[in-house]
Amino acid sequence: MEKGEEVSNKQIIFKDYITGFPKETDMVLSTGTIKLKVPEGSNAILVKNLYLSCDPYMRSCMAKLDKPNYVPSFTPGSPLTGVGVAKVLDSNHPNFKEGDLVWAMTGWEEYSLLTMPDNLNKITDTDVPLSYYVGSLGMPGLTAYAGFYELCSPKKGEKVFISAASGGIGQLVGQFAKITGCYVVGSAGSKEKVDLLKNNFGFDEAFNYKEEHDLDAALQRYFPEGIDIYFENVGGKMLDAVLLNMKFGGRIAACGMISQYNLEKPEGVHNLFCLISKQIRMEGFLVYYYRHLYPKFLDFILPLIKEGKIAYVEDIVEGLENAPGALIGLFTGRNVGKQVVVVARE
Repeated sequence: MEKGEEVSNKQIIFKDYITGFPKETDMVLSTGTIKLKVPEGSNAILVKNLYLSCDPYMRSCMAKLDKPNYVPSFTPGSPLTGVGVAKVLDSNHPNFKEGDLVWAMTGWEEYSLLTMPDNLNKITDTDVPLSYYVGSLGMPGLTAYAGFYELCSPKKGEKVFISAASGGIGQLVGQFAKITGCYVVGSAGSKEKVDLLKNNFGFDEAFNYKEEHDLDAALQRYFPEGIDIYFENVGGKMLDAVLLNMKFGGRIAACGMISQYNLEKPEGVHNLFCLISKQIRMEGFLVYYYRHLYPKFLDFILPLIKEGKIAYVEDIVEGLENAPGALIGLFTGRNVGKQVVVVARE
């Protein structure tokens, strides 16, 4: 292909706003065209997408929101957007040139014209799998790092609980906690994932929440003296049970609440008085406000990955046409590890 040539561009188009549980048919594979050249006078960057990330927050982008949200809704009739790894094909921006590898918010399509290049992150270390830059070395990794270290201020010997612990964020939080010298327990939704937590990621204990009829009793079993730190990914009944089992002065980093995303009416949480009676600090956070920590985070995690001290499990799906199914699978627990879609291999 030559610069300026017009080529076909497969895209995953968002059909329309939804309520309730999303379906694969809410997205459709379409083929458009694109010129492989940045328009004259534009500061944009043209990229070929290589890897796309499937993330739970994308469900909120599929709803028509009455109030402002931390991420904008998808536009019906346009491609979905999300974090991706891409290769620069053409650029008018002084900081990026043809051949550079980047990770950024991009379209769910083969080629994207990115008009906000200041949000691009150049990839300079390629001694690790490129797909890690939508996972352990990208937004999920920074989320785990900022949420655990900045919000929770962990200390050696503390007791840490992580829900949805085998996902792209939870698996890292657990390993960060073990490196810090904490006792770590995670919950997940299958025996395979529980085994992964204990055998691959070094969790002290793990349990299948689907097999526990009484989450309060389960947490008492694993934390007889209480929980110091809870990394919240689930919400609902799990959060209610955790509040009863937190220690005095415990910390909760609220990263996500995936159990609530597809409900038209979210579940209530009944044990919030524990925040007062136990002086628990619970804080929600958005990774975008911690972007300034990214260089420090890379300095921290890259050596650990290269030395084999941090493991990372990905669930790889090949082909853009399979991206809708991969995204929907997040909400049924089908993925094992970080869900990644391969659009093209470099």
